Amino acid sequence: MFVIAAGSVDAVTASLDTRRPYVPAPSPLSPDPRAVGTLLAGAAALSWTGILVALAGTDAATASFWRCALALVVLGPLAWREARRHGRPDAGMVGWAALAGVLLGTDFLLWTRSVLDAGAGIANVVLSVQVVALPLLAWLVSGTRVPRRQLLAAPVLLAGIALAGGVLGSAGDTPAPVRGAVLGALAGLAYAGYLFLQRAGARRSAVHVFTPVAVATASAAVTTGLAGVATTGIAVSLPAPTWMWLALLAVTGQVVAWVLIGRGSAGLAPGTTAALLLVHPVLSVVLGVVVLGESPTVAQLAGSALVVATVWAATRAPLPRRRPAVAPAVG
Repeated sequence: MFVIAAGSVDAVTASLDTRRPYVPAPSPLSPDPRAVGTLLAGAAALSWTGILVALAGTDAATASFWRCALALVVLGPLAWREARRHGRPDAGMVGWAALAGVLLGTDFLLWTRSVLDAGAGIANVVLSVQVVALPLLAWLVSGTRVPRRQLLAAPVLLAGIALAGGVLGSAGDTPAPVRGAVLGALAGLAYAGYLFLQRAGARRSAVHVFTPVAVATASAAVTTGLAGVATTGIAVSLPAPTWMWLALLAVTGQVVAWVLIGRGSAGLAPGTTAALLLVHPVLSVVLGVVVLGESPTVAQLAGSALVVATVWAATRAPLPRRRPAVAPAVG
């Protein structure tokens, strides 16, 4: 899973009750090498999440709940230290983060089931729909203008998801590839909603970095826990290897990746961020083949490539228009 700070959402969240004035995104013409390195490191860490879910070998509700609960062991002290240093966050930030966490928990449940159904690589590729879904959500909620190329990308993305999900055939080692692709796409929509709400709360204070993540993670833990108790239950007696994989999932996928991506994307233009974060689904497919022995078909690989290429084309920064040359005046 990965985070995209879509440019069209900046204008939406800037109009909310914030403490600091809206600052436009950095220029895409000269990206900071340190920000690029930080972002790529976060994307690399995030690409392992599907692998760790598969290696844990437990059900979707259990993996989703413990991913959040174990992450709070790290995020809780960081948020407490942040509150002592900068003061308590206002109720608006906490409220937005808590609401965003409900969508984050929904995303985790759907995406984890998608990994188990379609494989780690394909699930992460299909999740890329959130890159286009986020500005579309901003358009539906507040009427923010959406670039025409992102509207045109929607049907192409659906075609890529269908191919990646195995509509033309899938590998025999995936139990329900079509259902996995659909659930992965729905997870991307839920994650787009999480990003939209989380940015609205986080922009109320520039000094609280860990607090909104910790609140959203706690809310996601409650959401996944209630869903698990109501359906399959939350397993507690787990083998030691499962606890190890879940702990790694919590630290890398819920703490390290978000901190690195958040810091890196803050110094980059949204189009640059979107393009660089496509490293995440590409690495996920490669790791799924190398580590888990997944064997997607040619059609599934073509669908994955179509999704990645469409997301890149829809989110890249437009080239500046050249002004026509003006002939010097004579006489």
